[in-house]
Amino acid sequence: MSNHRDRERRPGRRKAFRDPIPVVLVVCEGERTEPDYLKGYERACRNTRVSIKTESKRTTPEGLVKKAVELRDKAVADEAAYDSVWCVFDVDDHPSLPRAKDQAHAGRIELAISNPCFELWLLLHFQEHPGMQDRRRVKAMLRKHVPHYDKAVDYTTYATSHPHADKRAERLDQAAEKANEPGRNPSTGVYQLIRIIEKKS
Repeated sequence: MSNHRDRERRPGRRKAFRDPIPVVLVVCEGERTEPDYLKGYERACRNTRVSIKTESKRTTPEGLVKKAVELRDKAVADEAAYDSVWCVFDVDDHPSLPRAKDQAHAGRIELAISNPCFELWLLLHFQEHPGMQDRRRVKAMLRKHVPHYDKAVDYTTYATSHPHADKRAERLDQAAEKANEPGRNPSTGVYQLIRIIEKKS
């Protein structure tokens, strides 16, 4: 009888040896800037468990979340489930943003939203936040640090200053939450995704 009980318990004990590195899916709105940076960071972390997808045609945040749900569900059907699924997009002037947030919450999709744009995250590698700005001004400020910036990103340009961007973005988040204005301009949730990609244990 005791041998039978031992055999039943063994599968439970084996769970302690499960690989702790999360399997992550990231779906990006942009075709160059966001995936260039994230793929560069993924390589720097040597994390092979991150899959980064881009939408080849311009889509709304709702469309991006829908795509993420489809990819997540397909992976589950193929027995290759993700531990974490993220959408990366800018605020812009998307009228459907509140609906996209509701849709993401219902679909268990995480969001890394930048307000006004992803370039704010890049700018935070070099300086403190610039206050409320539109996307053109943020890009102009970034070019003071990266003179030839267009939409392509060489991650090595940002690699050494990544810890500064992380802390600055977190402080922006904390200030926005304290003011009861989450997601306000300027803010970016990219640092939260970066921490997931970085996670090794």
